[in-house]
Amino acid sequence: MRLHGRTDLLSDTALVRDVALVCLADGIVGVSFGATAVAGGLPWWVPVAMSLLVFAGGSQFAAVGVVLAGGSPLAAVAAGAVLNTRLLPYGLAVSDVTSAGGGRARRWGTRLIGAQLVTDESVAFALRHTDPARRKAAFWTCGAALFTVWNISVPLGVLAGSAIRNTAAFGLDATFPAVLLALALPTLTDGRTRVAAIGGAGAAVALTPLLPAGLPVLAALGGLAALWRPRRRSRAGGGDGRASRPSPTRRAIPVRSNR
Repeated sequence: MRLHGRTDLLSDTALVRDVALVCLADGIVGVSFGATAVAGGLPWWVPVAMSLLVFAGGSQFAAVGVVLAGGSPLAAVAAGAVLNTRLLPYGLAVSDVTSAGGGRARRWGTRLIGAQLVTDESVAFALRHTDPARRKAAFWTCGAALFTVWNISVPLGVLAGSAIRNTAAFGLDATFPAVLLALALPTLTDGRTRVAAIGGAGAAVALTPLLPAGLPVLAALGGLAALWRPRRRSRAGGGDGRASRPSPTRRAIPVRSNR
């Protein structure tokens, strides 16, 4: 029993340490986001409201990047929504940790709060564990900590951006592409995905002089065509796609009578 308690303590300490490191990195990104958004000309409340309501760093960077490049709000929302589609399978993967007992109001409230805290990091921490209690602790600890740190660091970035104004002097103008590239690189795990990414990037660069700002990013979705693979239809009688050959009929061998 003592050994089990010590193992739990070490596991909890490791969880807090890892979550703290992730929060530190996200805090730096949040400051950059707030500073660059305000320095680019957006009102201070836009990045603050996005951080509270959207709480998705990649989508926030994409949406604000489209607006700062001169794109329409519709194109910005579309770009952010495309990036957020990955959260749908994430929510299904951690649906067990966002459930709670009690009345209907409590169950729905817990699920809504849990849905807001679904991020790449919180899901990754939850999926590291197989024990239901530890999965739930990892998800809620990471999600709540990230939400708090992100919504503190973004206003700090807004204050810094309002004071600095020229964020290009500090290289913060490169934050948007750098963060998006950092989010994309870990997903390029196989050849087909790399081909799709390169094709989409090439299409966006080629169409940038021709289309209004924001639309080339959406046109980059054409690279997903490289991931489409036609489904082979098996021919009649063959499950592996090969034509089924009729089995040779055995001819009846005449039996001679001894009579």
